[in-house]
Amino acid sequence: MNIILSTLNAKYLHTSLALRSIKAYCTSHKDDIKIAEYTINHQEDYILREIYKLRPDILGFSCYIWNIEKTMDLIKSIKRILPAVTIILGGPEVSYDGIVQMKNHKEIDIIVYGEGEKTFNELIGYFTNKGKSLDEIDGIIYRLDGEIVKTKKRKSVSLDELPFVYKDFDKMKNQILYYESTRGCPYRCQYCLSSRETGVRFLSLERVYFDLRKFLDAKVKQVKFVDRTFNCSKSHALAIWQFLINNDNGKTNFHFEISADILDEKTIDFLSKARPGLFQFEIGVQSTNEHVLGIIDRKMDFNKLKWAVKKIKKNKNIHQHLDLIAGLPGEDYNSFRQSFNEVYYLLPEKIQLGFLKVLKGTEMKNKENEYGLKHKNKAPYEILFTKELNYEEMLRLKMIEEMLEIYYNSQRFYYSISYIIRFFDTPFDFYEALAKHWERLGFHHIQHNKTDLYTILLEFFIKSVGYNEEIFKELLKFDMYLIEKVKRFPSWMSSSYDDYKTRIREFYRNEGNIREYLPKLVGYSPKDISRRVHLEVFPIDFTGWIKSIETGGDLADIGKKPTAILFDYYLKDNILGHSAFYKVII
Repeated sequence: MNIILSTLNAKYLHTSLALRSIKAYCTSHKDDIKIAEYTINHQEDYILREIYKLRPDILGFSCYIWNIEKTMDLIKSIKRILPAVTIILGGPEVSYDGIVQMKNHKEIDIIVYGEGEKTFNELIGYFTNKGKSLDEIDGIIYRLDGEIVKTKKRKSVSLDELPFVYKDFDKMKNQILYYESTRGCPYRCQYCLSSRETGVRFLSLERVYFDLRKFLDAKVKQVKFVDRTFNCSKSHALAIWQFLINNDNGKTNFHFEISADILDEKTIDFLSKARPGLFQFEIGVQSTNEHVLGIIDRKMDFNKLKWAVKKIKKNKNIHQHLDLIAGLPGEDYNSFRQSFNEVYYLLPEKIQLGFLKVLKGTEMKNKENEYGLKHKNKAPYEILFTKELNYEEMLRLKMIEEMLEIYYNSQRFYYSISYIIRFFDTPFDFYEALAKHWERLGFHHIQHNKTDLYTILLEFFIKSVGYNEEIFKELLKFDMYLIEKVKRFPSWMSSSYDDYKTRIREFYRNEGNIREYLPKLVGYSPKDISRRVHLEVFPIDFTGWIKSIETGGDLADIGKKPTAILFDYYLKDNILGHSAFYKVII
């Protein structure tokens, strides 16, 4: 039997843990099952052609908010070109209204709701005449004599029964790999599907260590734990973190979704021992308004979270990604502004400004009329407006999100943004003003290259601040060189190389300089060294201000004095992705 498990991932670099877990569990049919992953960016004709060439007897799709619409369109065409194929859908987008989906989409033969590993294995047994009949298989919805039948919910499986899912790491070199050490969540946030599950199940630590060693031995780029709250059990989290620190291969990064407000001082001190770049934390804040958090049943102590995030940041070894949700019931524009500012002042490496998704199966969906939530009818069911936040305000936040993504999360404008933001009352006011400027000039209608983005920020600075233009230009240049050896300058920028080229060459010829600042390049020729680094002389010395930036940064520390900065692209910061830099004498 030819069985194809498929899904449409959001991006090429993503991989489907669900499909691999199902295949790994179906050990007696492993040779019959193939995984065929596509993305939502693929043309339907391309996917159709590829699936047609595979000639499946059974075709399973994993359905989520980002792919459900395309998947439903796709199966209509698949059923026409392969009428004999059995189409089975699973995943959260069909688990909570499966009967409705079966009524609306005649192409679906079976829906698997809930956990799919055991259920799919039993379905294969049915289709190969070696197992239970459909009415005996828990966790499915199927058709029988023109009727739609739903069997009882399947009991949760022990996680230790599920095999490790990855076999050929070479084929996934440039992709993110996903892993789970728990299922379930101890919290009951109304917007989250995990609130439907009761309790948390843990994979045994012995099994986790065994699995993680495979990732480490393969030196994969990144492993994302999909545990909803990784540190809900302190002992479980600490044991895994300790194992990863002890067995660090110097390359692999591990991403965790955590609750920062339950971290204690001892745990954070322990985490300070991790190699910079070994761990990455995603921390859901969503809102700092206690009234809003109470409405949505979210338990979070922002003062404790704030303390933990600051302490982790001080250690400079863990990338922190903080999430906010716009459109929560009870939160108006001013309240969201306050939440934004409180999170921004923590200066995490990334701030994700997301918009509420009113998901099927959640308490938020059940109470949408009570809360006055108006959202899109189609997936991903994103909020349009609420009783407290009108559509015009939502559009404003959308543009602010774009500015945040371009100018903050990219880390390409680190010092420029740190400087300009001091001329506004709050960070939110800066991004709001920048968003208005961007939209007023129609920049949202066109694509921009990296150089254009620096020019746009400079023009905004001149218009909104109106003085210290020379300082800001040099900071923009500094930011450009932090990321890469600049080959293309905006028209308003130039390099100092021609004015100082003789002294710069002498610097590279001096072995003492190389030993002091570039020890990894000792023995390289001056020409080879110059290819790997850059030495720029700035007319302004802002190094004192840069050193004090996280404690407020006194603008008085910026003075007009030629200052040579050496950028070392051989040595990059694992947290921000910036090159190392040194103030030198030439």
